[in-house]
Amino acid sequence: MRILLLGADGFLGRHAATALRSLPGATVLTAGRRPDHDLRLDLATAQAGPLGEELAAHAPDAVVNFAGAVAGSAVKLAEVNARGPAVLCEALEQGAPKARLVHIGSAGEYGVCAPGSSLAEDADARPVGVYGATKLAGSLAVAGSPLDAVVLRVFNPVGPGAPAGSLPGRLAAELRRAAAEGTDGVVRVGDLSAHRDFVDARDIARAVALAVAAEGPLPRLLNLASGQARPVRAIADGLVTAAGFTGRIDESGAGSERSAAVSWQQADVSAVAGALGWHPETGLDETLRDLWLSTEPPATA
Repeated sequence: MRILLLGADGFLGRHAATALRSLPGATVLTAGRRPDHDLRLDLATAQAGPLGEELAAHAPDAVVNFAGAVAGSAVKLAEVNARGPAVLCEALEQGAPKARLVHIGSAGEYGVCAPGSSLAEDADARPVGVYGATKLAGSLAVAGSPLDAVVLRVFNPVGPGAPAGSLPGRLAAELRRAAAEGTDGVVRVGDLSAHRDFVDARDIARAVALAVAAEGPLPRLLNLASGQARPVRAIADGLVTAAGFTGRIDESGAGSERSAAVSWQQADVSAVAGALGWHPETGLDETLRDLWLSTEPPATA
């Protein structure tokens, strides 16, 4: 099986590459902007016709799309998250119409969720910001295409290698800095009272591999999450425990506007269990311990 992986350089893409390479008989090709990729590709600027020809030449049996942007201008978010998947679908129709497309969506597409409730795949999508709206547009392009395609709507990913732009990655780096300075210190963050559904990046990667290898058509949309909302404060508590930090977490810093607008998100994961036999296997404590161990110590002068 020939698998083309877009976004292999990112946090989730790196974990997915490992899982996909473990599939029996798999050959994993990568696509991205760097010259050492098998396919030089920037979905923000790609044109469907030339990309279709490239896809025909590479003849993938499956395409996994992790390419996306979580920050930047509205134009950048629209180019990568909305236009990119639409171009990819059109190119696949032309160059590899029988390939399965596994596209990575986001819980940000759902928007506001009533506290205490769980979001199933048929819940109304009401994103509260540009990021969620552009991700939703991309997912709709995939779900509405004639391709053999599935959107895996990922909730809050965390795990080894979490980027500094995410709260877990940023907090781990700050705790590592405090530990290196040898002080109890204070680590300042925003309000941590919002509830999110955290899922280990390695569990996400395993679900992607299952989706690629699954026989027969899949549902157009599947949630990937733990199925349990946890306060964001649990991330701080788990990392503090893993780090042995004896200082203080100060929540008086600037917080996320999205957390203020969406105070609760929890997924219903029964559909993915039925379609792929997938269940999250990694507990949050283990995830945070492994994140802490993967965090690079600060450079010394």
